[in-house]
Amino acid sequence: MTTPHEELLPTTRRTLLHRIATAQTEGRAPSLVAAVARDGKVVWNGARNMVDGHAPDENVQYRIGSITKTFTAVLVMRLRDEGLLDLRDPLEKHLPGTGAGEATIADLLAHTGGLAAETPGEWWERTPGTTRPELTDVLGEQPFRHPVGRRFHYSNPGYTLLGSLVEAVRGASWEDVLRREVLEPLGLDRTSSQPQAPHAGGWAVHPWADVMMPEPVEDLGLMASAGQLWSTTADLARFACFLATGDERVLGAESVREMRTPSAPSQPESWDRSYGLGLDLLRWEGLSLAGHTGSLPGFLAGLWVSEQEGVAAVALANCTSGPLVAMLAADLVKIVVEAEPRIPEPWRPLPEVDEKVLELAGPWYWGTQVLALRLSADGGVEIGPLSGVGRQARFRSNGDGTWTGLDGYYAGELLRPVRRADGSVSHLDLGSFVFTREPYDAGAPVPGGVDPEGWRGF
Repeated sequence: MTTPHEELLPTTRRTLLHRIATAQTEGRAPSLVAAVARDGKVVWNGARNMVDGHAPDENVQYRIGSITKTFTAVLVMRLRDEGLLDLRDPLEKHLPGTGAGEATIADLLAHTGGLAAETPGEWWERTPGTTRPELTDVLGEQPFRHPVGRRFHYSNPGYTLLGSLVEAVRGASWEDVLRREVLEPLGLDRTSSQPQAPHAGGWAVHPWADVMMPEPVEDLGLMASAGQLWSTTADLARFACFLATGDERVLGAESVREMRTPSAPSQPESWDRSYGLGLDLLRWEGLSLAGHTGSLPGFLAGLWVSEQEGVAAVALANCTSGPLVAMLAADLVKIVVEAEPRIPEPWRPLPEVDEKVLELAGPWYWGTQVLALRLSADGGVEIGPLSGVGRQARFRSNGDGTWTGLDGYYAGELLRPVRRADGSVSHLDLGSFVFTREPYDAGAPVPGGVDPEGWRGF
C-alpha cells in the first residue's frame, strides 16, 4: 500500500497506460508488461495482451536477456569489495588458460576487452548450451577482434568469462552464487535461471502478416551469465531501485555509483550513450539514465533508472522484435518526471560541522577564475564555478582533512588544504592546481610565481 504522496495522479497513470497500449498495438506484441518505481517503491504496473481479460500481471516471468549481465556485474563488484580481486587484474590471474587472459576484469565489465561480439559456430541464443561445453567453444581460436582497452565492442563471451570468474573465485555455480548473494537479500524471489510458472511464452511475429510462431527456449549453459535469467516487472523494478541507491547487504552506494560511471568510450551510434560496469548509460531528453536492455528469441526487455529523479521503469514483451521496449521504458520515466516533478526534501542545517572545514567554504581562485567550495550534507564538499560553465565536482572526505574527487574532471584527484605555520589556510592543492583566496595571491606558492609589481592599469 502506498502513502498518498507516493501514489501517481490518475492523469499520469492514464498517460502511462496509453503509452504501453500504443507500444503493444503498434509493435504487434502478444503481450507487454511494464512497471514504474519512484523513491524506492513500485507505484504503477501496467499490462496489455492480445487475449481479452487475460493480461499478465507484475508477477508473470519473461526472459530478460542481457539485463542478466548487470546481475553478473554486481557479483563481480562484490568480489572486488571483499578484496578477492582488483578490477585492474588481468583475467589470467584468477581464471587462467582461457586464451583471453590479457583483458582485465574492468575491460570485460565495460566491454572494452576487444573480444568478439558473439560465439563461433551456430547462433548461441537459439542452440542448446551443451553445444558449447567449454570456454574454448565460447571463445574460439581467435577470441579478439580489437586491441584490449582501445574501444567499446559489446561482447557476450566477455560476460561468459565473468560468470566463470565468479564460479572460480567462489567455488560454486554462478546460479547458486547469484541466488545467495543478490536475489535472496533483495527479495527477488521471482527471478530465476529457469522459467517458473506463471511465465510468458516467447513468440516470433511475422514481419508482413499478423501471424505468430513459437520460439524455442534453450538452456544457454556457459552463456547463462550473459543472458539466461527470467524475471518479472515487480522484481526488476526493485532491482532498478537498488541500482540507484545500493543496499549494504549486496553492494553499497559507492559501488553502484561506480557501476553507473562511464568506463568505456561513447558508443559509436550515439555520443550520448556510454557504458559503465555492467550498466548502459544514456543521456536523453534531459535525463541521465542507467540500466540495460535485453533480448532473446521470443523476448524483449528494457530497464532504466534516473538516480537524480528517483524514478525507474521496466518494460517486457514476449516477441522477438516489434516494440522498442528500451525507448518505452525511458518514456515511462520521462512521463512521471515531467508530470509529477520530484518534490525536494525540506532544507535542514547540517547536524554538525567541523570549524576547520567550514573555514574552507566560499570563493577560491584558480588563476583569475572564481569558484566556490560548498559543504555537502554527507560530510563531503563540492567545488564549481560561481556562474556559467566550468569544472565542477563532488568530493568525499578521507577522514584526515583531505577529500577525493567523485566525478567530473577531478574524479579520483586529491583535494588538500595547505596551512601556514600558524594554522591558517594558505591555499588549496587540487591535483597540482593551487586555489587561492585572492586571484594570483602573492602570498601563496602560485606556479610560475606572481609578478612583484602586482596588478596595474594600462
